[in-house]
Amino acid sequence: MQFSINGSHEQESELAMNMRSLTKLICATTSVVWALAAGTGCSRDHIEAINLANEGDRMVKVNVEGAIQKYEEAIQRDPTNHRILHKLSNAYEKKEDWDKMASTMSRAIQVAPEFADYWFKRGYALIKQAEGGNPDAYEEAKEPLRKCIEKDPNYAECYFFLGQASLWTRNDQDALTNYTKAIEHDPISHAMFYPPIGELYVNLKFYKEAEQVLQEGTRYVRPSEDNNSNLYGMYVLLFEVAQAKDDKPSMVAAMEKAQEVAGEKHPEIAFNLGSTYAVMDPPQKEKAVRLLGSFSKRVCRGAQAQKFKEQCETAQSLVQKLGGRPD
Repeated sequence: MQFSINGSHEQESELAMNMRSLTKLICATTSVVWALAAGTGCSRDHIEAINLANEGDRMVKVNVEGAIQKYEEAIQRDPTNHRILHKLSNAYEKKEDWDKMASTMSRAIQVAPEFADYWFKRGYALIKQAEGGNPDAYEEAKEPLRKCIEKDPNYAECYFFLGQASLWTRNDQDALTNYTKAIEHDPISHAMFYPPIGELYVNLKFYKEAEQVLQEGTRYVRPSEDNNSNLYGMYVLLFEVAQAKDDKPSMVAAMEKAQEVAGEKHPEIAFNLGSTYAVMDPPQKEKAVRLLGSFSKRVCRGAQAQKFKEQCETAQSLVQKLGGRPD
């Protein structure tokens, strides 16, 4: 059988068209989400970057360093893929490498400045740098957090951390404003929103406002392993509000609630509640002596004795006054 030259060319042309179609199909089915999300085309480097990023995804929970290496290799293949930059930033966050997290999010912002989450992540990383000993980073964090709010006015965490930055740069009014907006936008999901604004109100002696926001927090936030530390802080602050008003029943009520969520992280609760029972009129002697004795045995004889030196001495004195046996 003989084939014409034209027929051969037509078959080759058809084969080439089929191969191009197949390539497009593979590209579409393997990376359409990435291509659309990251705004990149379907090229060999892009596909290789996606494959490397996928490897990083599989590793990140058990081998953060290995995942970081894969994400960095992916970025070398596709430097403008902001989705991979975001994954790399999250891996640095797991390592608590705040400097690299901040710089990585800066690169993502250059590629995709419309993403509020990228601005937030950079601001958050700068806040963590500040908390780690670089106080100048509080001021630097303000711009990305304001940009986050500009891109998404409902982003509650951006208001909260902008409040933190304002507080630590001595702008109490801006701190109160932004803490309040954080709670207004999400009063339920974040227990951490309440103690800082409550503490600031207490420090400013705005006891009515402190009581209002802290009672709101204890009403909205449910006890849980994640929330209990912040709930404990709220109840301690409510105790301080009651103490400022010389409202002893409310002082006791706040400390009893604090005890319910204190757990092992707050051994001082036994002293706080015991000493509150001790100064009531009349004193609740049995409860006071029991709790103060428990505090002395647990804390004042161990490694934390120096940390709680003043409380240990006060506990001994109160027990003696109540007629109990000194520890």
